[in-house]
Amino acid sequence: MGNSASESDRMRALLDLGLLDTAPSESFDRITRMASQIFNVPIAAVSLTDEDRQWFKSRVGSGPQTPRDKAPCAEVTRLGDMLIVSDISKDSRFKGGLLDRQGVRFYAGAPLTTRDGFTLGAMCVLDTKPRTLSQDEADLLTDLAAMVMAQVELQHSFGRIDPASGLPNRNQFMEDLDDMARDAKGEGRVAILIDLVGPVPLRDAMRVYGPSHIDALVKTAVIESRARLRPEATLYHVGATQFASILTGSTASQVQASIVEHFKDMLVTLGLERMMADPVVGIMPFQLGEVTSAQVLRGAHAAAHDAREGGLSAGIYSLSIDELHHRRISLVQAMGLALTKSGSLSLVYQPRIDLRAGRCHSAEALLRWTDPELGQVSPGEFIPVIEMTDLARPLTDWVIDHALAQAAQWQSIDLHIKISVNVSPANLEEDDFAERLAAGLERHGLAGDAIEIEFTESALIRNKVMILENLRRIRDLGVVCAIDDFGTGYSSFAYLKDIPAQIIKIDQAFIKDLVDGGQDSTLVRGIIAMAQDLGLRVVAEGVETQTAMDVLRAANCDEAQGYLIARPLTPDAFERWLVSHGSGTSAAA
Repeated sequence: MGNSASESDRMRALLDLGLLDTAPSESFDRITRMASQIFNVPIAAVSLTDEDRQWFKSRVGSGPQTPRDKAPCAEVTRLGDMLIVSDISKDSRFKGGLLDRQGVRFYAGAPLTTRDGFTLGAMCVLDTKPRTLSQDEADLLTDLAAMVMAQVELQHSFGRIDPASGLPNRNQFMEDLDDMARDAKGEGRVAILIDLVGPVPLRDAMRVYGPSHIDALVKTAVIESRARLRPEATLYHVGATQFASILTGSTASQVQASIVEHFKDMLVTLGLERMMADPVVGIMPFQLGEVTSAQVLRGAHAAAHDAREGGLSAGIYSLSIDELHHRRISLVQAMGLALTKSGSLSLVYQPRIDLRAGRCHSAEALLRWTDPELGQVSPGEFIPVIEMTDLARPLTDWVIDHALAQAAQWQSIDLHIKISVNVSPANLEEDDFAERLAAGLERHGLAGDAIEIEFTESALIRNKVMILENLRRIRDLGVVCAIDDFGTGYSSFAYLKDIPAQIIKIDQAFIKDLVDGGQDSTLVRGIIAMAQDLGLRVVAEGVETQTAMDVLRAANCDEAQGYLIARPLTPDAFERWLVSHGSGTSAAA
């Protein structure tokens, strides 16, 4: 070498750059193609000197690697200086080497030297016939070597290396994978993503330990990962505590065999096992060139996420699960558009009848969505998804506004039907929900008793203080509050005394197959009796048989709703149903 550093220091510098055994890169290939044309030679290469081999990061007309023994590039590395061999057959240092056996006679190489003085290899040109190199040509080859090192430095320092770990980052991962796809299209690979810490434990650990402890975790993870992965596998730092690698010739099951247990031991060593979630590995087998680098990284991340959610140590990418997530994203995006234009969202109304009077005074507003591309989407599919996004607020506002508009239109024809609207727990946590409801009533010229708000029991396990305060404000407006799906989830009569509700709706799971003398009938009778003793009206949902209706009447239930009475109806169909059933107010009669 042309410096005083030891060979181990040079090798460390070479390994830290992360160049060995990486895919050919177009940024380096441009330089070797240029060298081949400028010097009019059949072979040009960016050659890196490993411990026992010469490995070509880029080449024109040469194989990917040669033994280090008797390789001229190794001599350039040793000398740290330009080497020109006019006729290899006459130089005893290289005679009999691989280059000679391939018929190579001429070699010229300029050293690839880092800013710290480490010679990594050579920018070399080779020919099958003896020749000489002028001083101008030697200077030009030196310039090309400098261009190679400039590219190395650029990739290593500008947006390519994570400062905490010193590893190539996500940008480099994606570029290297794109290069692999060009060089080995169709070959199989396995991407792994090691996720050390879940998002919530990571947040808590940052708060308790601070960033320095996380940096220690990351640095230890680098050492442990390299110890577990094959030497030729490049490790990338793709997230705060996430690492990725691309493996060749490995099945998914082989990959996940032992790596997770190793990381668990590492967390114990660092004293983080109680504070942080267990590490998981996401695995994505794929074919080079058939998926983009972004899709590979996303797929491995999705597999790790699915593993964490399922309580597993490793997860293999599942197309069906991934399609489900894509579907959810499509629903959110499409709903955002649906709320800005008219036509795809609508309300239908299911009658609720008073079992004593036999008349309909209430109806539940049910949302329907027919998207131009997705078609008709079931509320059971899209509502749980939307409730987890920031669209929950505008969607509820849309439903309430249209329900109030319908109530006002019916009142204008002397049809006084109270409309019940479902709201999510997230809506009841909004500071201004009651104020928005009051503004809507005023805008449509309605009193509070024109509408009823339904919420499920799950709301009561969230921000209970805020939710109870909002319910009290809603009651102060004269709006009726109803607990929906009562009897499932977190049902307890103990909390009914604290909730400002006037109605409970018994979940249809108890009503659908209701028969006299069955267990469900005993439960339903008990719910009705206790609720009425507390001053609550009881509505039975999901009434589909006359037998169920008879049991409910005998149990003194107040109201019923279900297919036996009527399916959800458009406003016009609802008005016709009232007339045909002799229900409702004087206009219907």
